[in-house]
Amino acid sequence: MSIAAQPSTAPTKTILRALAGEALPTPPIWMMRQAGRYLPEYRATRAQAGDFLSLCYNPELAAEVTLQPIRRYGFDAAILFADILLVPQALGADLWFVTGEGPRLSTITGADGVAALKPTDAIHDTLSPIYETVKILSRELPEETTLIGFAGAPWTVATYMIAGRGTPDQGPAHTMREGAPEAFDALMDRITEATIEYLSMQIEAGAEVVKIFDSWAGSLKGDAFLRYALEPAKRITAALKERHPGIPVIAFPREAGDGYIGFARATGADCVAIDNSVSPEWAASHVQVDGCVQGNLASSHMVTGGQALIDETQHIVRALRNGPHIFNLGHGITPDADPENVALMIETVRNCTD
Repeated sequence: MSIAAQPSTAPTKTILRALAGEALPTPPIWMMRQAGRYLPEYRATRAQAGDFLSLCYNPELAAEVTLQPIRRYGFDAAILFADILLVPQALGADLWFVTGEGPRLSTITGADGVAALKPTDAIHDTLSPIYETVKILSRELPEETTLIGFAGAPWTVATYMIAGRGTPDQGPAHTMREGAPEAFDALMDRITEATIEYLSMQIEAGAEVVKIFDSWAGSLKGDAFLRYALEPAKRITAALKERHPGIPVIAFPREAGDGYIGFARATGADCVAIDNSVSPEWAASHVQVDGCVQGNLASSHMVTGGQALIDETQHIVRALRNGPHIFNLGHGITPDADPENVALMIETVRNCTD
């Protein structure tokens, strides 16, 4: 007697297949900051919104700019258009953007500032438009395109909340971490709790993957890296997987160096995104052995283009082709990038068969 075939539960979207550990003949592609100022259609939509934060909080326009690079390039994934500093704003921080200079926040320097933050369950009042954007995208994206949600990692978010802006060495955050450790730990806990809630709501709204961006992880060394980069990623990942079994998580502890080694195993992340300070051969030997790797073309190639772009793209694809790989940049695309170079990168990845 034959046994009826059971329906397959294996993922069909290419990025979900890579995240599940499959080495694909052609790696799926998306690009950090793929909806951004290098695209004329993005600039037009941002002008329509009026300013950056208004764009983030307008679900229809935020969905539109998320969809623009999918229409233009056919990336395998769309990443929600938002900003990592919406979480501190939802916790009660003042947030504004200075043209040509970037974000500014009210600062937290001690226990009183942490105590004044809103409770975690209050963040959804501010962030509900973001969840609506995710719902729109889950309806409007092509069925083959994966929807990625994201948040900033607690350390990176804390550096902005303490300094009130981006800093070259994250010095104010290190000063608070060393000089007021109890207040710093309390701030990290509050951000971690809020990040879990925020990402969980994105998943409920339709995100199929979430990514944790720790842009300043590289300034943490030794035990500090383990405590403030690795442990929060582990805590967030475990909580999300408990609430949403099977949800894939991408971790990006940028410029972690040797800290990339074992990061996936230690945190439970399904993929580690790498910056371009490490070679793809090194990543294949030290990171890909534990699962999917994402990366790691230098974003400068999106500006300069030419044969160097083609050569380095092929180099990365070939170095990482024996394991699960999602092709991406080593950091976000910059506003001065040429859209034609993005098309060349995609064509090169998809034609690299030898």
